[in-house]
Amino acid sequence: MSFSLVPGFAQRYPKVDDDLLIESCCTSLDEARWAETRGANRIELCTDLSVGGLTPPRDLIREVVQALTIPVNVLIRPSTCEALCFCVRNRLAPLDPSHAAHGPLPLTAPRVACVPDAKAPAPYTHVEGLGFTAADFVYDEEALEQMIDDIGYCKTVGVSGIVVGALTTEGAIDLPAMRRLVAAARPLPVTFHRAFDVCTDDPFTALDQIIALGCTRLLTSGRAPSAWEGRNLIALLVRRAGARLSVMPGAGIKREKTAALADATAAVEFHGTAIP
Repeated sequence: MSFSLVPGFAQRYPKVDDDLLIESCCTSLDEARWAETRGANRIELCTDLSVGGLTPPRDLIREVVQALTIPVNVLIRPSTCEALCFCVRNRLAPLDPSHAAHGPLPLTAPRVACVPDAKAPAPYTHVEGLGFTAADFVYDEEALEQMIDDIGYCKTVGVSGIVVGALTTEGAIDLPAMRRLVAAARPLPVTFHRAFDVCTDDPFTALDQIIALGCTRLLTSGRAPSAWEGRNLIALLVRRAGARLSVMPGAGIKREKTAALADATAAVEFHGTAIP
């Protein structure tokens, strides 16, 4: 199925200037309106931040895009990933390929839907302070097809970009999955999100892979609990990426610290729930 951009897309979303840009992470229409009123330059729309953010409902996507005059990027991450995460974290394999279709499973869910799998990877080591692991970004074929369909919908209602990330069960960037997602998003720009921060690849190797995939932005805390704590790595990533990709710090950023973080990293885009 093919999709086309809404009329006037290029006029609504001109190229961003070189000045500092604030992207506000929002989960509702009211939050998005408030962020725009306070001076946000762009919105990242998602829901359920308690699990790291999920794809927002389609009605909400349409309402926010129609209500705002600033660009709206949309996080693409299906709720079914929680069922897979439970299995991957606990060295379990779904009894049935459709297991994930039943929806999210809490990490305390009983294991009756899964069986031990000797070939499954060991549970991922929790990185203190991040609140998620590589297992949170592992997707099966059904989830990927849902993500591609959601991306197609986003393109028809006028979103400005797609935010996504996919990892393998070993924690590396899932290159085949990402190629499909980036291709589905074209010509919209793609932000690779904080799956980068729990990726098992060397950060500079991962950065080069993300650039080669065609992503235009990387959201990262510098593999630290906050962007300020990860500022040294972020600065190195900004330098290595150069003009090929925008490295956007995110996590624990407050408006009053943005200028200092910009000085420390040379980044020009910043992401958070507490800014502007």
